[in-house]
Amino acid sequence: MARWEPDGEERLRSAAIELFLERGYDNVTVAQIADRAGLTRRTFSRYFADKRDVLFAGSDQLSVLLAEALHRVEPEVRPFEAVEQALAAVAEVLGERVAEHAPQRRAIIAASPELQERGHAKFAAIAAALAAALRGRGVDESTAMLLADVGVALFRVGFDRWVQEAGAIDLASSVHAAGLQLREATAVASG
Repeated sequence: MARWEPDGEERLRSAAIELFLERGYDNVTVAQIADRAGLTRRTFSRYFADKRDVLFAGSDQLSVLLAEALHRVEPEVRPFEAVEQALAAVAEVLGERVAEHAPQRRAIIAASPELQERGHAKFAAIAAALAAALRGRGVDESTAMLLADVGVALFRVGFDRWVQEAGAIDLASSVHAAGLQLREATAVASG
């Protein structure tokens, strides 16, 4: 086998997703993934820490990206709108990165309690980062926590809708639509 194989990371990711869908996440080993991709376990280890990392690689950066996006929002923007703007900014970039495997990844995670727990931990970290960024903007603790949790919910709803609609709308627009849906559902009737 050649010492260097082009597109090793993507080949491993594609092989893993195929195997997870065929056999179930728990029934797949790193060796099987590497073999399916035509690569070695050592090559796998260059790209991923473990087989979970195939599905969550880079997700630790999401909280950092959202916090940075929130810091870039103009200071006079109200906190809820600032969260929406940060979510939209990150969704524009993220949508392009994850579009290829998003539906399959979602199905694999939904079928595994272990992966669902990892997903919950990821979103808890995102909420904590958003809350810290909001506090940095002068938002009080309880409001920052509330808006961070709402932001995570908007992102999750928007992401799920985006995956279900398979490219009919971009991720940023889908997250924005979730925000509009929340605004409409919580609007106080004037009269």
